[in-house]
Amino acid sequence: MKFSTKVPIEDFEQKISYRDNIISLGSCFSDEIGSRMESLRFNICVNPFGVLYNPASVASALDRLTTGRKFDKGDLIVDGDVWKSLYHSSQFADYTEDGLLESINSSLKKSSEHFISSQWVMITLGTRWVYRLKSKNILVSNCHKLPGNEFGREQLSIGETAGLLSPFIEANPDKKWLFTVSPVRHWKDGAHENQLSKATLLLAIEEMRKNFSNVLYFPAYEVFMDELRDYRFYAEDMLHPSQQAVDYIWELFRGHIVDLKDGELMDMIGKLNEMKNHRPFFPKSDSFEKFKSEMSHLEGVVTQLLNQRIL
Repeated sequence: MKFSTKVPIEDFEQKISYRDNIISLGSCFSDEIGSRMESLRFNICVNPFGVLYNPASVASALDRLTTGRKFDKGDLIVDGDVWKSLYHSSQFADYTEDGLLESINSSLKKSSEHFISSQWVMITLGTRWVYRLKSKNILVSNCHKLPGNEFGREQLSIGETAGLLSPFIEANPDKKWLFTVSPVRHWKDGAHENQLSKATLLLAIEEMRKNFSNVLYFPAYEVFMDELRDYRFYAEDMLHPSQQAVDYIWELFRGHIVDLKDGELMDMIGKLNEMKNHRPFFPKSDSFEKFKSEMSHLEGVVTQLLNQRIL
């Protein structure tokens, strides 16, 4: 007896492995998958600008990553006594203008170097809606909860979305570009508009797939909306996927995109992470000393295997 409709997922000929450098950009769903890979010690740079929701923000980030062009004072705003960047999420903030510039430009230098050496670029798109700061007439990546009347709201077309991202794909044919669409619903836009927005993103990705052989697509959106079509797979806000749903999609992602030869090592690292998170009731006991010895041994095995994979 079947209780769900399985979404067919193509078998990816090229797989992600521990030998690869990876960068992840986009919505909070890219944070979820990227953080999983980071915890399993893949060489991945996860959302170096913070969460980015729309294709224009992702394109802006790619422009900085490819050129290394530094941010300057014109890219910042002051909100009360806190300085913030128009091209970063709110986690990038400082009490001084110079302090913030130093922080984001230092981060840019590292992430740009990582991007240039990367074999995989993972992008998760969330919405077609973009926001323009009226006073500067520029599209911003984050409104930082400033008054709504300071921004104009615009929607990208299929052609505009593909047009923003395609130049970076064309300029980097050696990289594999893996796209997903975030299953997180943008409910403030309304149920119908949310569907139109997701459809625009899906069609734009399909257009890029047809134009570039190095563009791939993983159907996280389809899996969540179809296989996991039940509110028990939603978080409390009824908009975001629950932890169980993210776990399920991660297992599909791992099974179809990550090199199977790295599976045993991933399991070992996962076990090691669990051991490190263990909090003993009796830290001075003999049994815990034995536990620490086992953990140290496993750490040594993992380090050796990682070095073998990378070389």
